[in-house]
Formats: sequence, C-alpha cells, structure tokens
Amino acid sequence: MATSTAPYTKGYKILSQWLKTRNWKLAPFQKATIIAFLSGKSGLLNAPTGSGKTYALWFPILIDYINTTKNYDTKAPKGLQVIWITPLRALAKDLQRNMEEACDELKIPWEVGIRTGDISSKERTSQKKQMPQALIITPESLHILFAQKHNSTLFKGLHTVVVDEWHELMGSKRGVQTELALARLRSLNPSVKIWGISATIGNLDEALEILTGYQTEIEGPHAESIIIKAESKKKLIVETLLPERIETLPWSGYLGVRLLDKVVEVVRKSRTTLIFTNTRWQAETWYQAIIEKYPEFAGIAALHHGSLDREMRAWVEESLHNERLKL
Repeated sequence: MATSTAPYTKGYKILSQWLKTRNWKLAPFQKATIIAFLSGKSGLLNAPTGSGKTYALWFPILIDYINTTKNYDTKAPKGLQVIWITPLRALAKDLQRNMEEACDELKIPWEVGIRTGDISSKERTSQKKQMPQALIITPESLHILFAQKHNSTLFKGLHTVVVDEWHELMGSKRGVQTELALARLRSLNPSVKIWGISATIGNLDEALEILTGYQTEIEGPHAESIIIKAESKKKLIVETLLPERIETLPWSGYLGVRLLDKVVEVVRKSRTTLIFTNTRWQAETWYQAIIEKYPEFAGIAALHHGSLDREMRAWVEESLHNERLKL
C-alpha cells in the first residue's frame, strides 16, 4: 500500500471515527508507525512507557485487516495471524484487555489469546484445536510451540510479529531465545513483518538490525526497515528518599525497611503506588513490615512476585488495574 494513501483507506477512516468517540487523537509517532506498517515495512518503535506504544502497532494491524477483508465485521481468519512476544508475563492480561477492547469496539471478531506458563491445560488444549488470531506469548512458550508436532502449520497464516519491551530482551539469554524464534518464523515465512517496541535504548540501529536479522543497507525482505522515534513531552519527576544519617552498612535488603515511614508517607499522598524491590525475599520483607506497622493497609496492599499462586497474581493485577488496591 502506498504511503500517501494510508490515511484515506477504509480501515483508517473507521479507526479515526472510533478515536473521535473516545476523544483520542493519534500522536505523531503513532501516525508514522501506521503509515510505515501499511507500506509493508518492518521496524523498531522507540517511545516512552505510557505513551501508547501498544496501540501504535495494534491499530495498523487492525486497519490492514479491515482494508483487505470484505466482511471484516463478520468474518474472522482462521489460525494465527499475529504473534505478540512479551518478556513481562505480569503485563499479558493488560495487553490482552486493551487489544480485545479495540477489536470489540471496532466490531472485529478476532480472539486475542495468551500463551505463558500461567495458562491452564484446558486453555492450551483449546488453542491446540484452534489458535486465536492474535497470541500474546513469552519467548519460552514460543519455543515450546516450536517443539510441538506439525508446528509449522501453526504459523502458516502468520503475517506479523511484534516484540514488546525489546530493550528488556536485548543482550540477555531470553533475547537470544527471541532472536532464534524470529529466525525460525522468517524461515517459515520470509515476508513476515517484524516490529519491535522499545523504551530507552542505546544503539537504535544495532537494535533494529538484531531484531530484523538483516543489515538495513542490503537487499532483503527487511532491507527497508525503519526506526520511528517519539518526541516525548512526558514530564517525569524523580524524588530520592534518603535516611536521616548515612551509616557504614549498605542500605539494601532488610536495612532499607528503616525508610518505611518515609515511603508510606509518599504512598498516602497517591491513589495507587507500586513499590519495586530487588528480590522476591525483599518484597516479602517489605510487605510484612508495612502490614505490621500500618495494619490499616491490610486489604488494600498486596504482594506480587513469580513464586505466588497464579490465581493470586491474577487477582492482584486485576485489583490494581481497577484501583481496589492502594499499594
């Protein structure tokens, strides 16, 4: 599709009407990503957290479907069309919710599924019979799919792969897993579009080259890969809490809890707060210390880490999203 025609297509117009009902306006980087995607390019989107990166790539996927499908609101393609790789299992539900909401309101009968270590055997069996049109998946779970019998048939209709949080994956073992997975998917379908989403990252050109698997200056399916960078106007305020006096012992682990009162003072001023710690053990320590000293936080504060029961983690994520939890 020609770049100049993208804003005048049926799908773009339908999306624009929906955005108006929500009083939303596309950011310049979102428009640029839509045009690049509809022009057949692969690429890397560099934008700050909370700026709308997910929609910047989900919207053009939906626009392209509307443009190329006669009865887009009643007819859904069979099998996997889009793979959305995420290293953050805890955010999969939020991703699914946002993507499904756009489909529902645009009357696109797509299913958005999740494939992580958290899903039940019933869900896995259901996916084996019929894959959703879009699948949110971790690098580990994607490799498990590759190990299944006749796995290549799962990906025969795949046209787009989005790698979320590329800055988190690059340079790690999970990043190597992702690179191998992308190489496998490209071998099954050399024309598959590959897009990465990244927040702050040092070398964008190198990040793009690793993502697409091709040097951008040579010919090939991804030779015209593009980097789109958002001009961020988001205001960030960083405040540092320090102890009254500096001691010789390091302020890490359990010693950090001595700043508990100052942290709780910040929590009280906010509607919702996330406290991050270095380890699961420290998360347990902080949670217990808060509840013991401030029992009024019982019921509105919760603990979250990978060793907790899946249902408990799901409840915490949902409760925080709905602002039933303060902390």
